[in-house]
Amino acid sequence: MIKFTAHIDEFIKPNVVSTKINQAKELLPKIQADAMAGWFDLPINYDKDEFSRIKTAAKTIKESSDYLVCIGIGGSYLGHKAVIEALGNTSKTKILYAGNSLSPVELNKTLDELEGKDFSINVISKSGTTTEPAISFRIFKQKLIEKYGASEAYKRIYATTDKAKGALHDEAVTNKYEMIIVPDDIGGRYSVLTAVGLLPIAVAGIDIDELMTGARSEREALLSASGGAAAEYAAIRNCLYEKDFNIEILANFEPSFMYFNEWWKQLAGESEGKNQKGIYPASVINTTDLHSMGQYIQEGRRNLFETVVSFAALPNDYSVPTADADLDGLSYLEGKQLSFINQKAIEATVKAHLSGGVPVLEIEAPSITASALGAFIYFFELTIALSGYLLGVDPFNQPGVEAYKTNMFHLLEKPGY
Repeated sequence: MIKFTAHIDEFIKPNVVSTKINQAKELLPKIQADAMAGWFDLPINYDKDEFSRIKTAAKTIKESSDYLVCIGIGGSYLGHKAVIEALGNTSKTKILYAGNSLSPVELNKTLDELEGKDFSINVISKSGTTTEPAISFRIFKQKLIEKYGASEAYKRIYATTDKAKGALHDEAVTNKYEMIIVPDDIGGRYSVLTAVGLLPIAVAGIDIDELMTGARSEREALLSASGGAAAEYAAIRNCLYEKDFNIEILANFEPSFMYFNEWWKQLAGESEGKNQKGIYPASVINTTDLHSMGQYIQEGRRNLFETVVSFAALPNDYSVPTADADLDGLSYLEGKQLSFINQKAIEATVKAHLSGGVPVLEIEAPSITASALGAFIYFFELTIALSGYLLGVDPFNQPGVEAYKTNMFHLLEKPGY
């Protein structure tokens, strides 16, 4: 279960916070009833047959491929990359990513990595027409056909897409790709625990049953408390926003959680940044960034607050070795475990930033496991959905994403633009 602590007494009056928490709790039925909130009940209501097909597909990929190339952008790749990076890939089949930029440099790096290797493709798109992944899919599909011939190549393509419509759906039907369904009622940034994320995660050797168990347990804990810590977190974020703390920094002390930070930034930014409103999501990886961004957080403009992520238990700990001579001045740390020192760095950072006028919120998971990641995902999804509604925006659409596309299509002379 996720633990939440807020250090905000000097910034917001308790009665203001309690009023906002009650408002957040009252929004739960509205979220559950939203047409795009299929993720709300997903941990207890997912398609068991589809789940089984995902496991079978993952087994086939692991038996036949050195690499799985995941082609997608935004919510079609950030969530599962976050989980895989955080927990590590234990499979012989490694995951490569494409279609998340238009960079020929990155494309060539991926193509070079595949040279002489067996590979399969998981193309992830509801429509099949999003520019970045659509271009990459053409290129990698061509490479697959050149290597194996069309008949075998098509058996190595897994299309995660709409069940009934769209360019990718139609192509998958025509060419008989293995098709895995994206639920109609779940948007990209909320889709980690659907086929969008589960196939790559399973290929990486991560237990997707455990992932769902963690999400299910967190859902039960939060809803049994009328939103619990998620409602409290959403309320406090909005209280701080109303006091002109309009930047939130997610601070993680585990470098492997860099892409979890990136997933969270998309979740928060796309859900709340509308109608000239919204908390701007930023992130740091500490203690690394305490030696760079730490200066600004400590003494820069006081329009930001910080959410610190930590874990109660960490695996494979190490102790500081003894040395004959104390040339580096570390004798006072000899025998102490690295996790203990890291925890003291977290505590010191919270204390320092509070003294510098930064409101600090803390979120703690029990450990770095698939279950804990499932809990984290559900916790943040519910928090951001509640926070968006409190802010007065629709947390499930993203109309602003289309602006650059319209300009780009015009500049590229796409018909109709």
